[in-house]
Amino acid sequence: MNVLHYSLRGGAAFRDVDALLHGLNWAEASAAHPDVPFTLAALLWHLQVTQRVSLDLASGRAERWPDDLNLWPDEPLSEAEFTRVLRDLQAGLAEAQMLAQDPSSRARDVLTDLAVHSAYHWGQVALLRRLSGTLPGPQGNA
Repeated sequence: MNVLHYSLRGGAAFRDVDALLHGLNWAEASAAHPDVPFTLAALLWHLQVTQRVSLDLASGRAERWPDDLNLWPDEPLSEAEFTRVLRDLQAGLAEAQMLAQDPSSRARDVLTDLAVHSAYHWGQVALLRRLSGTLPGPQGNA
């Protein structure tokens, strides 16, 4: 694995995404936090949307970032939407790992941008889970 792999999925200096999400349920994901403008569910939705577009760009399925892309949900997510977001995030992380194995110059640039953007938001996920008292330990244990 290389630094790009670690920065996308976790490891080395980055918290493992699977560990961050371990045990996350709908009740926690949909709960509001004082002075925080989004729920964990909305934050994960944002991560999934930006990940999907980035992967489309990195893989060549898209040529440019969509002008009309909504980066945050307009309405609170339903439990079914939240479940879909988690599934799509995991699938996207696997695709990102494949693309990072031997990336083209374009893919490397896009994946690096995705990794930086995602690291910021994964940190927010960790903080919100810590505030809720549910942040799993490094190995996925609460």
